Amino acid sequence: MADRLSDTSSAGAPPPFRTTRGPAPLRQDQIDVLRRYGRPMAVDAEQVLFTAGDTTNDFLVVLEGEVRVVDDFAGEVRTMGVFGPGTFLGDLHMLTGQGVPLSAVVSVGGELLAIPRERLKKVVTEEPDLSNVILDTFMARRSFLMKTGVGLRIVGSHHSRDATRLREFATRNRLPHVWIGLEEDRERAAGVLARFGAELSDAPVAIWQGEHVLKNPSNSELARVMGLKVELPRERTYDLIVVGAGPAGLGAAVYGASEGLATLALEAVALGGQAGTSSRIENYLGFPVGLSGFELATRALAQADKFGAETAVPEEAVSLRREDGAYRIGLRGGSEVLARSVIAASGARYVKLDVPDLEQFEGVGIHYAATEAEVQRFEGEDVIVVGGGNSAGQAAVYLAGRTRTVRLLIRGGDLAKGMSKYLVDRVIDAPNIEVLANTEVRELQGGDGLQAVVVEDSRSRERRTLGTKALFVFIGAQANTDWLRGAAEVDKRGFVLTGSTLDAATLQGELWQSRSRQPYNLETSLPGVFAAGDVRSGSVKRCASAVGEGAMAVSLVHQYLAEDVV
Repeated sequence: MADRLSDTSSAGAPPPFRTTRGPAPLRQDQIDVLRRYGRPMAVDAEQVLFTAGDTTNDFLVVLEGEVRVVDDFAGEVRTMGVFGPGTFLGDLHMLTGQGVPLSAVVSVGGELLAIPRERLKKVVTEEPDLSNVILDTFMARRSFLMKTGVGLRIVGSHHSRDATRLREFATRNRLPHVWIGLEEDRERAAGVLARFGAELSDAPVAIWQGEHVLKNPSNSELARVMGLKVELPRERTYDLIVVGAGPAGLGAAVYGASEGLATLALEAVALGGQAGTSSRIENYLGFPVGLSGFELATRALAQADKFGAETAVPEEAVSLRREDGAYRIGLRGGSEVLARSVIAASGARYVKLDVPDLEQFEGVGIHYAATEAEVQRFEGEDVIVVGGGNSAGQAAVYLAGRTRTVRLLIRGGDLAKGMSKYLVDRVIDAPNIEVLANTEVRELQGGDGLQAVVVEDSRSRERRTLGTKALFVFIGAQANTDWLRGAAEVDKRGFVLTGSTLDAATLQGELWQSRSRQPYNLETSLPGVFAAGDVRSGSVKRCASAVGEGAMAVSLVHQYLAEDVV
């Protein structure tokens, strides 16, 4: 196996990770603490420690000797880092259960400290002096691997919605991957596919470590081979199931599990929800320099895991029904999970533009999130952002750092009307952002992909054409409540009604007549089913308030579960 990991990368290229030439990230006293959680192991030169795809490899600290990590794909091996005494191997896969994207081989024999993944989680949650060092390093490495591209290969066309779907799923779940586009290098794409028994007509194709060749897989299929998807115990009754793992859902999962509730969080796309796509949240209490949605979701996941909360991604709720005092949540695919109480934290989805031929360009020109995947695709290009709220402002500022120009279209005349001042200042100060006020999109132009957008000045009715390959839309939100249809009461816009906003007639039904109380503040028309965050009618659409509502909902769950009446 060591022969297979012989380096084929360019000689003399500096490895991107911390190396033997750099300062050790761990002090001796920190290493002494880690010794309590692991065991020393002697290693020999050329010994393979783990290979890409491994879901059980240990967290390794180099005590003596040297280890290099490599990206190994179809016989092409490139060194990604060299680790000497005092350094440690690993990134976020150690905490999320994903397959490791890299392989590791001993360069110089010596001694390592091996800590099992489960023990590492105790380190992260119980050793504050080490926790930040490990988490910050893991997140920095994952960000680097996302930008560099390792592990998973996705072969497809920019004009394919399914290819875009796979890239977005990988990006939002922070799965490092390499994109091989048919437009950029058709010959290379054909060669890679042929090597694994596939053809160009099979694209998009996802290839994981040469062992799994998936032709246009579903998100669920891709998640399964990447070690992301977990099998849920179908017969278990949870104390609490949280539907949605954005800020409200993750907040509820953390507080629920920390207070002893058997808790499961279901998420249809990626942990962090819509907030997970945010490049920078700068008004979140306690983080004066801001934090990304990626950081927020990662730290919340570590907390949830610390207290024993289970998370399942991608696992989409499609129905809810009450049965014998408990609730059955139907999942896409036909299975069900059972809970004594439920918190709906499924959030909201972005409103779509009302223009002709919209669907033709969705996923191949029109986007509803600005993540690293989009930035890589449109780096150096001219892009357009539509919307006047904070999401639009964050996207515009983020995109401006990597694209040539950003035109920000707003319907009104005042950017400050719907956007926080700090973001308004960022937008105005960015030299390559142009704000077009009183402007709306009227027409989309292009063939296989978007080529231009026709916009109209709402005052003069003058129209003009703006060339672009990418249009990012942030014009409001619609409730993500299809799974509650026919079960819980919602308002005219589809957001869940709770507490005093419920219609009096609803409370005359059998479910409430058997109780000697009115619904709790965040309780829906179904006793024991609560709503938190963006999905709730009348909620404040802010990250911090969503986390607070998730915590508040858990306190109400405790009161509900303590009731004698079922």
